[in-house]
Amino acid sequence: MRKKTGRSKPRILVVTPEITYLPEGMGNMGNIMRAKAGGLADVSASLVGALFRQGADVHVALPHYRRMFHIDVGKLISDELRVYMNHLHNSRIHLAEDRIFYYRDAVYSNYSDDSFRQAMAFQREVINNIIPVVEPDLIHCNDWMTGLIPAAARRMGIPCLFTVHNIHTQKATLDAIEDRGIDAAPFWQNLYFERPPYNYEESRSTNLVDQLASGIFAAHFINTVSPTFLREVVDGQHSFVPANIRQEMANKYHSGCATGILNSPDEDCNPEIDQYLEIKYNADTHVHAKQVNKIAFQARTGLKVDQNAPLFFWPSRLDPVQKGCSLLSDIMYNVVHKYWDAGLQIAIVANGSFQKVFRDIVAFHDFYERVTVCDFDEGLSHLAFAASDFILMPSLFEPCGLPQMTSQYYGSLPVVHDTGGLHDTVEHLNLIDHTGNGFRFENYDDGGLMWGMDEAMRFFRQPENVKEKEISRVMREAKQRFNHDVTAQAYIKIYETMLSRPLVQH
Repeated sequence: MRKKTGRSKPRILVVTPEITYLPEGMGNMGNIMRAKAGGLADVSASLVGALFRQGADVHVALPHYRRMFHIDVGKLISDELRVYMNHLHNSRIHLAEDRIFYYRDAVYSNYSDDSFRQAMAFQREVINNIIPVVEPDLIHCNDWMTGLIPAAARRMGIPCLFTVHNIHTQKATLDAIEDRGIDAAPFWQNLYFERPPYNYEESRSTNLVDQLASGIFAAHFINTVSPTFLREVVDGQHSFVPANIRQEMANKYHSGCATGILNSPDEDCNPEIDQYLEIKYNADTHVHAKQVNKIAFQARTGLKVDQNAPLFFWPSRLDPVQKGCSLLSDIMYNVVHKYWDAGLQIAIVANGSFQKVFRDIVAFHDFYERVTVCDFDEGLSHLAFAASDFILMPSLFEPCGLPQMTSQYYGSLPVVHDTGGLHDTVEHLNLIDHTGNGFRFENYDDGGLMWGMDEAMRFFRQPENVKEKEISRVMREAKQRFNHDVTAQAYIKIYETMLSRPLVQH
C-alpha cells in the first residue's frame, strides 16, 4: 500500500509508450504529424501540456529513446519529446532506461517479440523505479503496452485509468513476464488469463496473460477515444473485437466505470500558423486563401490548375480493412465522370497497401489531371487540408479519427461513414438551421459514399455567400469544440471522480 504524502494537490502520472509499439497496419508512419499517430500519442504531449496549463500536478513516463531523442534520426519522436519539454520541467519527465530503447532508429517494429520485449522493459522500469519516485495519487495508462501496470497499481492501492486507443493485444505467460524483470507474483490475481487460473504455480508457465484485457480488468476506470465506439464495442457491433475484450469493457461500462473521450487535433494543425501553407488564413479570410493554396497544391501534384475545381482529399492511411478504400475505388470512375464538367478532382496523400489500386485506376482511365495519388508527405498533407473543399473518410469503423476534426480547422468539410468517432464529430450540414459540419452517410457501401459525395457537391454548387458563411461557422465551431483543453477537462473530470477530490483549484 502507498504511504500518505500529505500533498494538497493530487499527483497524476501519465504512462505512455508513445506510438512505438503499434503493430503493422494499426498505425500509419506516413500519416504522423509531429508524432501524433491518430491515437495513442494524443493523450501524451499535448494532453499533458493542457493538464499542466490548467494547474494539474502531472508527470509523464515514457521510454528513453536516446538515439532518437538526442540524434535527429527519428525526427518524429524527438519532436514529441520537444513538445513535452515545452510544457513541463525536466523533473516531471521520467524516462524509462533500458538498453533496448537506446539505439532504436525507427518508431515501428514489425516483430511481435521485439514489441513484447520493449513493452516489458518499459513496464518494468515504470513499476520498479518510476512509480516509487513519483509517488502518484493516480496513474493513467495507455493501451496493451502498459497493460500490466493497472494490476500492479491496484496492489499498491493507487487508482488507475486505462485508455483503450486500439483493439490490439499481446499474450505471454507469467514466467515470460517475470523473465523480463517484472515480479508479477504480488499482483498476479489482478491479471486476466486465457483460462481461469487454479493457482499461481499452476498458471505460471502454461496460462497466457492477455495484456489488453488485463489493463481493462484491473483498472479502476477505463475510457475509449470515442463515446460511440465504446457503445459499439459493448453492443457487440464489431466482430474484430475479441469476446473477452468486449466482455471486460462491457463489465466496466455497465458498472459505470467506462466512458468515451474524444482526442483532439494536433495543435500545430492550424491554418493561422501552419508553415506549410502558401497563405495562412482564418475563418474570416479563408475564401481567397484556400483558392491560392488549391492552386499551389494542384501545381505540385500534377492536377489541372483550376481554383474553382471541387477538390476531395483522402487523408487517412490506405488500409483496406478499416478505412473504406474499396468504396472509393468502386465509384472513382463514375464520380469523376458524373462531375466532369464541374472539374471534380480527388487527391490521395497517404501510404498503404491500397495505393497501387488507385494508381492503376488513374493510369487505366488517364485521370492524371483529375486524380493524384501521392506518398505521404507532412507538408503536402497540410497543404491538401488547406487546398481541399472536402475530405473523404468512409471508414468501416473508427475508434476516434483525427482528420475529420483537423479538416474543419482548415475549412474542408468531411464526408464520412456514420460510425464511431466519425458519428461523434460530424453532423450532417443543414443550411436552413445553420447547423452541422459535414456529410454523413449511413450505409457502408459504394452507394452510401456516392450519396455523401453528391451531398457535398450539392453544397459546393450553392451561392458563394452561402458557402462562405457556413464554412466560416464550421471553422469557428471546430476550434471551440475540438481542442486539447476541452479534452483535458474531460480527463480531469474522470480523475476527480476517481480521486473523490478536486484536481486543481477552481
